[in-house]
Amino acid sequence: MSCCVTKRAQQVYTLLVQVGRKAGDGLPEGATGAALMCFASGVDEAEAVRETVAILKQADLAPLDVTGYGTLKERQAEEQDIPQDEQDLMQRALDENSVIVAQMTPFFDKPERRD
Repeated sequence: MSCCVTKRAQQVYTLLVQVGRKAGDGLPEGATGAALMCFASGVDEAEAVRETVAILKQADLAPLDVTGYGTLKERQAEEQDIPQDEQDLMQRALDENSVIVAQMTPFFDKPERRD
């Protein structure tokens, strides 16, 4: 007798991860932390968050907070305009069952001077 276990399909979730400082994190000098926009695969958002946090910790980053923005279909249902390059990165995350860091924005206490 075989059991009928339904395997849920992987999906890709858009996550915004705030990181703090940690020795060896590779963030720019003077940065107090950063925001990382990530595309992460998982059977649900919780799994995508767990995998993303684990990978960022392995990369010597210090995740502090994660905000989920849903799957591509969920974002499109909200009529968000998702550029093709983002969609391509989402597909890559799905194909590779991975986490893709699409953008990193460092935080600084003082505004940067632009002369």
